[in-house]
Amino acid sequence: MRSSSKYASTPHSTSACRLARAVRDGAPATSGGLLQFPLYGGIFGMIAYTGLHQTIADRLVSVSNEFLYPAFIAIHSRVLGVFVPSGGGKWVVEAPYVLDAANQLHVDQGWMVVVHDLGEAGANLLQPFWMLPTPAIPGLKARDVMGYTFAMFLALFPPPWSS
Repeated sequence: MRSSSKYASTPHSTSACRLARAVRDGAPATSGGLLQFPLYGGIFGMIAYTGLHQTIADRLVSVSNEFLYPAFIAIHSRVLGVFVPSGGGKWVVEAPYVLDAANQLHVDQGWMVVVHDLGEAGANLLQPFWMLPTPAIPGLKARDVMGYTFAMFLALFPPPWSS
């Protein structure tokens, strides 16, 4: 017996596609966040609970020195911020390895917090989850402003000699 539901399986649909359509139809204003944030939580979990944070700290120490480490962290924070745009939650996961490597390299921890936050702020220009409710006020969509935020992202990307 064939289901008459618009979410019923068809040869070209998958359960993930049906889920995305159902969430979009059920909560159009928040569907992006409802679908994305569990993925970010999974990335957090992989870093925090698998020992990956210690591996990352050791790798950062092995390829860096006290002068290049801040630039590495700014770039690292920016890149990871594109995939996990969560600000404080991201810092909770990254702080152990960022600060552990900073201690090993004798880099000031306060400076590393600032550098990390600046990298995160730059990532928000490329992945502007912070502005999701804002464009709706003047009737814009995210694509209407992404060109501007992407240009700023490129302009503010720290060059390797910035440390």
